Amino acid sequence: MTAQSTQLPIRMISRVVHGFGRGSKDLGIPTANVSLDKDTLKCSIDDYDALPTGIYWGFARIGEPSVDLSQGKGDAGGQSVLGRVYTTAISIGYNPTYNNKEKTVEPHLIAEPDHPQRHASSTGETQFQDFYGKTIVLSVVGFIRNELPFEGLDKLTEAIKKDINDAVNLANGSEPFIIAERTWVKTASDV
Repeated sequence: MTAQSTQLPIRMISRVVHGFGRGSKDLGIPTANVSLDKDTLKCSIDDYDALPTGIYWGFARIGEPSVDLSQGKGDAGGQSVLGRVYTTAISIGYNPTYNNKEKTVEPHLIAEPDHPQRHASSTGETQFQDFYGKTIVLSVVGFIRNELPFEGLDKLTEAIKKDINDAVNLANGSEPFIIAERTWVKTASDV
């Protein structure tokens, strides 16, 4: 199965777990690492291990949709990440630049342009509070590119910035399938 032939969207519900911390520390682009534990992960495809590696785009929500957003804690301006739907650039694979041995799913949540946690940088990275242990609802909607090794972190960061921009552009469409996936992420409690 190739990434381009994979039946999308792929829907997942799991928990946010600690990763290697490299997204934030090395790259300045934090991710919400998805638990792939069989007891935690609910996935719309039966054989998650067969999911092709690559860089994808989609939508994610941290926490329950019923969270009272006016009570946001942890983010500047009182805008909590919890309960909101975010466009995401998603790495699924082994991060060949780092030679990982285990497959990971790492969505980077992209804040709206007016969100107080959005950086002034070209990527618009987001520095939300930590949300380890929280539920994550993720829809992998489309494929961006194959997973590749890069010579140095500068080249990797440059590619990720392009992936983020591509994810934003693709997610801004008004096609029915995009609207349907955004709505599913907003309200989902099961795959």
